[in-house]
Amino acid sequence: MKNQLNCNSGVSIKPEVFPFFDKETSTFSYVVKDPESNACAVIDPVANINYSSGNISFDGADKIIDCVKTQGLSVKWVIETHVHADDLSAAPYIQEHLGGKLGIGSNITVVQKVFANIFNASSDFQCDGSQFDCLFDDEDTYQIGGMTAYALHTPGHTPACMAHVIGDAVFVGDTLFMPDGGTARADFPGGDARTLFQSIQKILSLPSETRLFMCHDYPPGEREPECTTTIGKEREKNIHVHDGISENDFVAARKARDTTLSVPKLLLPSLQVNMRGGHLPPAEDNNKVYLKVPVNTFK
Repeated sequence: MKNQLNCNSGVSIKPEVFPFFDKETSTFSYVVKDPESNACAVIDPVANINYSSGNISFDGADKIIDCVKTQGLSVKWVIETHVHADDLSAAPYIQEHLGGKLGIGSNITVVQKVFANIFNASSDFQCDGSQFDCLFDDEDTYQIGGMTAYALHTPGHTPACMAHVIGDAVFVGDTLFMPDGGTARADFPGGDARTLFQSIQKILSLPSETRLFMCHDYPPGEREPECTTTIGKEREKNIHVHDGISENDFVAARKARDTTLSVPKLLLPSLQVNMRGGHLPPAEDNNKVYLKVPVNTFK
């Protein structure tokens, strides 16, 4: 549902946020609770895969489920900020146990078309986002109890990236990292450093006291992983996009850094699962499920 109100209008609402950190993938997931009711959303839940055995586990998702049940909460939404390339979604597992509608940015269809071709997805795989319950366009709104949440289209890392503004909290996906971590890479298919810079400026235009919640943290040195900062701290200290950094300087630095980055360890299984809304590919004629390794595709 499109709402023409400025999303700054909800910053006086302070949702309660429960973070969950998956050490293996350096990923944060969240339960976000309406302060006036038991309604909540789950954001970016993670499943794990053991490469050597092929086993998928849900230890982290079970912690989220335990939290929701212990707090007596009711899940209204399960939100994916984007199609993750470094961890598998546990969204269907969360829905099975807790309910809620699954939402993602409407440009999931762009991502699906690219990777359906790369992985030669079966002929019945639909590249229309129908694996999700809701596809968000820029500035679409949805309700979590009494809170109105806003989906902001923030492409650059991927075409489908969305930041979700919920009261005074923004869940930025992979667009931004902690100030000493900078920003996300922009070299995946459909990524673009200039577009990423422009998306980040959209986020940084929010009030300085707005809380930002990271999807990942890769702490330098001896710092422990952290999940939250503020708009003001990012504008002052972010090593890639602090105030005074020009768009051209950012693009040059981002492109140079991206050439040094390795392919994420879980890229291949993650994309095949996440473009399906967290579901595995269909079983083949021997009743077994396979995740493919396309050869020489990501050179």
